Amino acid sequence: MPHFIMECSESVIAMKSPEYIMQKVYNAAEATQLFSKGDIKVRIKPYKHYNIGNTKDDFIHVFSYIMEGRSNAEKNILSKQIITELKILFPNVTIVSINIKDFEKVGYYNKFMI
Repeated sequence: MPHFIMECSESVIAMKSPEYIMQKVYNAAEATQLFSKGDIKVRIKPYKHYNIGNTKDDFIHVFSYIMEGRSNAEKNILSKQIITELKILFPNVTIVSINIKDFEKVGYYNKFMI
């Protein structure tokens, strides 16, 4: 269920392969034990054109969407786990950040629920 969408400068995926990066994010999320094995989804959106405070500094930001019901402490553990992994992978990337948003159960459906 959880979705992790990593937006980054294009040069980030030149440093490490997208598959490797996605697997590291997947592993970090799975290590929290907040999600069922196999439910985690990770995607990368690299950007060629961007402006970071009038610079072309490299950046990584992970937009995380998880089903509501997790505590703030659990969300903080998840955020810290993923950022720790990305910081190890990319020590020279200036901006590495994450935010977590809750999916509301009301109105959420997928094909397995019907």
